[in-house]
Amino acid sequence: MIRFKREIMRLICILLLAITVCAWNSSTIDWLKQQHEKYSLNYTEADAGNILKYTAMLDNGIRTTQDFFGAPFQKKFDVFIYPARNDLDSQWRKDWNMPQFKSECWMVASGVAAKLDLISPAKWEQEACEHSYSDTLNTQRLITHELVHVYHGQTNASPDFSDVTGIDWFVEGLATYASGQLDGRKLADVRNAIEKKEIPAGLDNFWTGKLRYGLSGSVVMYIDQKFGREKLKQLLPLTRKEQILNSLGVTEIALINAWKEYITTLKT
Repeated sequence: MIRFKREIMRLICILLLAITVCAWNSSTIDWLKQQHEKYSLNYTEADAGNILKYTAMLDNGIRTTQDFFGAPFQKKFDVFIYPARNDLDSQWRKDWNMPQFKSECWMVASGVAAKLDLISPAKWEQEACEHSYSDTLNTQRLITHELVHVYHGQTNASPDFSDVTGIDWFVEGLATYASGQLDGRKLADVRNAIEKKEIPAGLDNFWTGKLRYGLSGSVVMYIDQKFGREKLKQLLPLTRKEQILNSLGVTEIALINAWKEYITTLKT
């Protein structure tokens, strides 16, 4: 009887293992791959007809990023184009060790030193909000924004930005500014907020709220215009707000006040 029970338990374990393996296999993605000079492209059969357009946008974003910084990416990286939000969420849960994570509808991409994850832009109408693939200019700028994160990550002491403190405004502001997302409308909204005295008191809150792109991007633009591109590039390896302020030789209050004066006199 004991031996019989052991055999039953063994068969049950084998069955459970088989079910687990099957479930895992059914959830994995059958990737197609292309090798490019700067990146390895991973996509699915569903996007085979879109790849020429996607690679053109990636290549253009890489050129824009390298032209901005005046230097190439330090190493090759991976690009993964996911067919659906659920697939991207599943990967992010693993990458970020957040089993319950579910992305907001406006989240369509993420860039770090080693890779760029992207929901297929052709699926944004069904899989996302606030983004439209037919808006080619903003689609290009969004992809370039994430490529700036990749470039920044390859120079930063924390390649995936997991060990940074108080620099969300710089990380996101840099990508907003360098990608061309800081347009006249965003600058006008920021200037209006300054006039109404609706600006956060500290940089830690600049990457919050509806004006986060304009606030953060315009501070980085000010740093670039005031201190120069070479100084801006010297900030890329830094991981703490205090390091950035010390490198610029300013206090946080002084930086914010000078930025306000710059924006209010800027023609938009």
